[in-house]
Amino acid sequence: MKALSLLICLLFSGILQAQEVKIAFQQQLPDSHPRYLTDSDGKSETLNLIEKEDWAKDVFEKLKRRTDLYANLTDAQPDWLLSRLAMYWKSHATDVYIKGETFDHAGGEKAPAPTVRYTGTRGTFATHGRPRLEDVVPYDDDAEGNVTFCNNALPGRPMESVHPSKTGRNIESLNREIMGIARDAAFLYWLTGEERYAKLAAGVFDTYMTGIYYRNVPIDLNHGHQQTLVGMSSFEVIHEDILYDIVPLYDFLYDYLNARHTDKMDIYAGAFKKWADNIIANGVPHNNWNLMQARYVMNIGMILENNKQYADGKGREYYIDYVLNRSSIRQWSLTKLADYGFDPQTGIWAECPGYSNVVLNDYTSFATLFDRNLNYNLVEAMPVLSKAVAATPQYLFPNRMICGFGDTHPGYLNTNPISRMIRNAQHNGKKEQEEYFTAMLKCFHPDAGKNKDNKKSVPVSISSFFDEKPLELNPNIEAGKIEQYVSPLFYAPNVSWLVQRNGMNPRHSLMISLNASEGNHMHANGISMELYGKGYVLAPDAGIGLYLYSGLDYLEYYSQFPSHNTVCVDGISSYPVMKSNHSFNLKSSFPVSSEPGKAFTAVTYSDVSFREPESRADQTRMMSIVTTGPETGYYVDIFRSRKERGGDKMHDYFYHNLGQTLTLTGTDGADLNLQPTEELAFAGAHLYAYSYIYDKKSATTDKDIKATFTIAMPDKDDISMNLWMKGETDREIFTALSPMTEGLSRTPGMPYNIKEQPTLTFVARQQGEAWNRPFVAIYEPSSQKEPGCISEVSFPEVKSKTTGSTVSVCVRQKDGRTDYILSSDRPEEKCTSGNMSAQATYALWGNKQGNDCILFLGNGTLLSTPNITIKTATPANILLEYKDRIWHYTASANCTIILNKKAYKLKASSEAIELK
Repeated sequence: MKALSLLICLLFSGILQAQEVKIAFQQQLPDSHPRYLTDSDGKSETLNLIEKEDWAKDVFEKLKRRTDLYANLTDAQPDWLLSRLAMYWKSHATDVYIKGETFDHAGGEKAPAPTVRYTGTRGTFATHGRPRLEDVVPYDDDAEGNVTFCNNALPGRPMESVHPSKTGRNIESLNREIMGIARDAAFLYWLTGEERYAKLAAGVFDTYMTGIYYRNVPIDLNHGHQQTLVGMSSFEVIHEDILYDIVPLYDFLYDYLNARHTDKMDIYAGAFKKWADNIIANGVPHNNWNLMQARYVMNIGMILENNKQYADGKGREYYIDYVLNRSSIRQWSLTKLADYGFDPQTGIWAECPGYSNVVLNDYTSFATLFDRNLNYNLVEAMPVLSKAVAATPQYLFPNRMICGFGDTHPGYLNTNPISRMIRNAQHNGKKEQEEYFTAMLKCFHPDAGKNKDNKKSVPVSISSFFDEKPLELNPNIEAGKIEQYVSPLFYAPNVSWLVQRNGMNPRHSLMISLNASEGNHMHANGISMELYGKGYVLAPDAGIGLYLYSGLDYLEYYSQFPSHNTVCVDGISSYPVMKSNHSFNLKSSFPVSSEPGKAFTAVTYSDVSFREPESRADQTRMMSIVTTGPETGYYVDIFRSRKERGGDKMHDYFYHNLGQTLTLTGTDGADLNLQPTEELAFAGAHLYAYSYIYDKKSATTDKDIKATFTIAMPDKDDISMNLWMKGETDREIFTALSPMTEGLSRTPGMPYNIKEQPTLTFVARQQGEAWNRPFVAIYEPSSQKEPGCISEVSFPEVKSKTTGSTVSVCVRQKDGRTDYILSSDRPEEKCTSGNMSAQATYALWGNKQGNDCILFLGNGTLLSTPNITIKTATPANILLEYKDRIWHYTASANCTIILNKKAYKLKASSEAIELK
């Protein structure tokens, strides 16, 4: 445990090494080849591995059997495979012209050899798909520059000549399949010495690389942003994926090429360097792109010769040093990027969860590469990497799936970075690091390191023999518990994201994920929330859209306010998406944002504020989790919104929930007489996103209302989210359907087909301002077998001498407990409801069958009930809870508690202390 504590201290220390210090290391790469995946000793090691390990033998046999199909064809017809490359076989075009994200035409001077054909579009949508490899027309290149592909719209997908712009990214996909076959053949030649494999690989490699050498960087006829993104084979330099095949192919085949194609070695090196130079010149430096670009450049650098071997002095050392220490306008060094993107306090990367995971995967992949090829500990040089990997569980809901904000497809935690931290620790003899991350890996991946039924699931790939070997875990290290890796409240300001939890039980715990729009791949969503219950993210983020961020549905709906659980002002709230700079301000919260492993509390809360720029509206959202039992609890949501200069037309509170049915009545069960409506529309100069909402019904009412969203479960234990909302004058409420929750459409094990079910939507529209008439809601998840515990929610009158925004809520439960809630936008002013008074942003008094059981003062100085008074000199967060017949308190400042007329003067404490 001492070792574990030491590592935790190292991981979560706020004192990190300066990130911009140059990384210096002694050159470890040999002059001989191969040296990318392995070295000259690797052949005997690999043969020995195949002989002794069943998994390695199985991979080798499958790899050989797959490659032999094409080696046999090449034996009979030497150009069978290479002739199917997508090239400008006849035109030898040197110049490629695009218009934005679409291929236009090829031309320029005629090169001495066929050049590489450019792909069709930046996006993946295509009307025409690839033929099977055996059906590809050899040397396919007509006078119009078309390709012969399959028409996806016609029965049988007949092949026809088509302009490349109709084929999406299928051209690069075809070339990569062919190059992958050649890569495997090069590996088999290196391992077995059979020259037939070398001939197959060399023919494809020589044709393609000569074609790259003589082809120029694409030219955007629009002279737009796309010009700064294009690669040699793809519309994005981050998708020069064919390099993952070409680099190892060249490395394994180097000696053969150097002997048989001596006169072409400068051309091959020139092609590689042109590729690397373009990746450095283009792209995006401040996000995940930079890492993907750096990996390509690093890979090329490792297989080039020393600087002195080239007339321009740009070889191995030049490109490796560029990745580590040099920065240009569109390509930053690893250290500069880490300093820019990682929060040194939290370890969170400045992008949405889906892309943050990509970055961590790439950084830890670099760490493995450095250990293997350079014998250099990158994790020690960049200690923020340990902190970042340790922080990844903070993204998790209790069902172990990540939050969905921004351009994220929620999934289960990717444990590859954790595994790589273990490999790094084992390689460098870091026992404490190995212990911490092994326990974490076993927590999230219980089967990791186990040889189940003597079978190992290893990809049929040449990489499996080198960097994807089964991970050997220390059997003496026990799995950690998930509670060790998450915090009750966690706040990451560099992505404007806050989490509240009351536990990590997949069925019974509650969690709020609250986010604004700071960082990359973010949406225009104001103060948006996701809510969890009964095993699912019941109130999810909508997702990215069918065609990711290049699709119209993304631009108009999925990235905009109405697709999120937020408040849209005057129908116009919006701001730039993708790289966004619109964060909320955390005004107060309880408990404090902390390291993982802290005890969960019976109450959590946060109060955040946001300036919506389009309407110049001020918004605040106060959210709380109130835990009422080991398996029960509810959410409190108080959303205030008003325009800075008045003239408010309306404020729309959007709430989306999983399920197939939605009922909406008064809290007394009264029918609200909902009628079809054409409101919630683009008409009226509102956002296009409103047009995506349909099957709308509405009623104008000042009644308190109750909504129930229900998921029909296959096991008949239907799950519901129950919503109570305070009524107001000039309030119109809607039920509606929104586009399907695309973010969860790929998630396995969902209770119904997400893609085919529109998203249940509730909207409350407040005419005029929604500050003094805020949106006040209570949410409680339930199921058939676990009915809700709330029997009634009401909203009593508040008395106050001020004209501020004050709210009172009374939550009655079936077991006799009643919770009284007060909230004010002026916490310095006293307000009263019934027998409770408070000067606070948020105050809670829980009484069970006549006995006080819990009191909470949030950002306040006074909470008074008939038997208990809490007072402080300065605004504080104080929790007073009766457990096991003893009162316990937690306080962020010194306070006085008067309990049954006895006064206790107490010191601030972040841990629960018994009241004596």
